[in-house]
Amino acid sequence: MTILKKGISTWAFTEKSIAEKLAHAKKLGFEGMELAIEKTGELSLTTEKSDLLKIKKTAADIGIELYSLATGLYWVHSLTSDDESERKIAYDIVVKQLECASELECDTILVLPGAIGVDFAPELGVIDYADAYSRGIDALSRVSKRAEQLGVYIGVENVWNKFLLTPTDMATFIDKVGSDYVGAYFDVGNVLATGYPEHWIKILGNRIKKVHFKDYKYAVGSLAGFCDLLAGDVNYSAVMSALCDIGYDGWVSAEIFPYKTHNEVMLAHTSHAMDVILGRQKI
Repeated sequence: MTILKKGISTWAFTEKSIAEKLAHAKKLGFEGMELAIEKTGELSLTTEKSDLLKIKKTAADIGIELYSLATGLYWVHSLTSDDESERKIAYDIVVKQLECASELECDTILVLPGAIGVDFAPELGVIDYADAYSRGIDALSRVSKRAEQLGVYIGVENVWNKFLLTPTDMATFIDKVGSDYVGAYFDVGNVLATGYPEHWIKILGNRIKKVHFKDYKYAVGSLAGFCDLLAGDVNYSAVMSALCDIGYDGWVSAEIFPYKTHNEVMLAHTSHAMDVILGRQKI
């Protein structure tokens, strides 16, 4: 079985400080954490280099790796917006992510390629598909030069944005960007409503830079369908086989969000479920 690295998203934790989250993740058996740039706070668009170096040292002292940097800011500022000023803000966020990732020694950032329409964020409006496609390729092609300078990959994530809805669409889009530093950040659970993750993995192949583990229940058919790992309809045996077939040997991150109460139960389950999926433990 392919040996993958076990990580978790910072968004799974309720602790306030990054240090507390990192220590908690380490205690639960996670080998690394995907951090995120927020609008404000300890890691944000205004965080200075000295603070980034402190975060990196904290992780090293705890003995946990930092490998990826996400952000939720693209749900507010989109690379495909009809508003040029909004596209500029989104572009600058990508640059900031790359620079922060470089200081933290994360080798990948997670980027949303834009959106056509978002049911849970109607304020983003509806964008013409052809316009979104050309804007997304243009922005990522330009920013890929900064990514190459810093040695940090851009992982384009498949999300519920009515954009790049099939694995061939995503693969073609990435190829048209035309940079070795732009690939896919593949989210297993996000495709389940419309497809099969094992098919996506086969087609995306070595374009995949990082992987998110989530689970989803078909019957629900909305955001409420996302559920605990191994509680949904993702065929993780097929997913693992597909990752093995393409030779993927990087990080898989549990992108799970906190319970309203007793979040420790969710975190403990997630750690154990990942060990089962990765073949480290029996059920």
